[in-house]
Amino acid sequence: MSATSSPAAEAFDYVIVGSGSAGSVLASRLTEDGKNSVLVIEFGGGDGSIFIQMPSALSIPMNMDRYNWHYETEPEPGLGGRRMHCPRGKVLGGSSSINGMVYIRGNPLDFDGWEEKGARGWAYRDVLPYFRRAESRAEGGNAYRGGDGPLHTSYGPMKNPLYSVFVEAARQAGYPVTEDVNGYQQEGFGRMDMTVHQGRRWSAANAYLKPAMERPNLKVVTHALATKIAFEGKRATGIHYRRGGVDHLATARRAVILSGGPINSPQLLKLSGVGPAEEIKAFGLDVVHHLPGVGENLQDHLEFYFQVACTQPITLYSSLNPLAKALIGARWMLFKDGLGATNHFESCGFIRSRAGVRYPDIQYHFLPVAVTYDGQGMASEHGFQAHVGPMRTKSRGWVRLASTDPTVKPKVFFNYLDHPDDLVEMRACVRLTREIFAQQAFDPYRGREIQPGADVTSDEAIDAFARAKVESAYHPSCSCKMGSPSDPMAVVDPTTKVIGLEGLHVVDSSIMPAITTGNLNAPTIMIGEKASDLILGRSPLPASNAPYYDAPNWQTAQR
Repeated sequence: MSATSSPAAEAFDYVIVGSGSAGSVLASRLTEDGKNSVLVIEFGGGDGSIFIQMPSALSIPMNMDRYNWHYETEPEPGLGGRRMHCPRGKVLGGSSSINGMVYIRGNPLDFDGWEEKGARGWAYRDVLPYFRRAESRAEGGNAYRGGDGPLHTSYGPMKNPLYSVFVEAARQAGYPVTEDVNGYQQEGFGRMDMTVHQGRRWSAANAYLKPAMERPNLKVVTHALATKIAFEGKRATGIHYRRGGVDHLATARRAVILSGGPINSPQLLKLSGVGPAEEIKAFGLDVVHHLPGVGENLQDHLEFYFQVACTQPITLYSSLNPLAKALIGARWMLFKDGLGATNHFESCGFIRSRAGVRYPDIQYHFLPVAVTYDGQGMASEHGFQAHVGPMRTKSRGWVRLASTDPTVKPKVFFNYLDHPDDLVEMRACVRLTREIFAQQAFDPYRGREIQPGADVTSDEAIDAFARAKVESAYHPSCSCKMGSPSDPMAVVDPTTKVIGLEGLHVVDSSIMPAITTGNLNAPTIMIGEKASDLILGRSPLPASNAPYYDAPNWQTAQR
């Protein structure tokens, strides 16, 4: 793809690649005192579409070329050779502008585990203050929740009775009910937070980027593709990018920060000569720095939709016909309320799959309709479903170059269900969910089991169902993991600096040492918040001493 020669380089203190969940936070925090000039390079465009801003339209932008990079995996052997859709936001706000708006921080023990894996300073006590700094919870702050941050979170109205029936059925099955899955106790069932404010999607762009764009020291260029990191020796000095067929160079006096996400960040590093030397040489590129962990350790969450027919006409199926949708849209346009103002994920649960698992490794999103998340498989009858899947699978994948052309998508391979333990957890997901739906609370509503189907009971049948029907929860992560500089597979150190190089940081979900227990938007925003202090050389926020729940019987009981 040819381009005309570069205009004169522009200079900034910081150059950020990507305006997503972490990049938007950095753009705001690095410019707020007025001392630093910042450039954000974003390949997508504006986020003004009603399909982005109206919460219930979430499946539409996720499937639009205009807003989605539309990555696709290599054929996945564990899924019968299926190629899986891997959507990533290509728009201001990144994936926070096309996601399901679920706000789940993860379990405290996730972050304590990060510290054990070499990410010093990222234990729960260290990250909780940054979760709080980011958040404005509609019901107010406390020791766990933020009350005055840029990121607004709220609960759905829970008007459909099935949301509460799901929580009650889980209680009848012997699980705890928790007041706040993002507070003291994640384990159990209860309400689910969403990043919705006054009826609108509250993306990282709405929360952080757009208010900051009014500052004279922040420049955001859209429809611009970062093509290569500029280096002088081992120091990153800027970013080459292409916009409108013209090549540009933006130089960074203090640092280049990659916030392109778990697919784009490793691709750009490798295109720039940073990564496994053999892979880089195989494409005829010069090796700037051999770093074998770049693009490795890729992780995701798989889930399936456990669907049951509903014997009463109370589900969202009634709202899926064109007239009903038009009325929902019109009401949202006028008042920003009603069914258009929720993501419909209003109750949830976290449980342990078996005795001996210390903290939840299965997550539930409940939905009062039987439909696919991407909107492609529409409901054909009244029904309800739980999205259910394991949280800490042991399979590991990778992101690798397909070409030296930065416009060519890299190869993405998750290696789903490769580890035998992952199928053990999938079997638990089927059996434990079936037990919850069999409880008395569902008696007035329960019809036949649509999926997996009542005959799917043996290990072999469940394994076959999983291979054929599981979907990605769209949580790619961990492909540039943070760790100790002595770890040969670590890519960034605990200050988010790329190990062995100067002036180069990675700040996005790719630096997670291990995937968190839940959706990834909230912890990625936290990463942006904490990294901003690290990059600016500020003292970290004082550690929290808030306690968290640790199931007393985890070694001997599943619940």
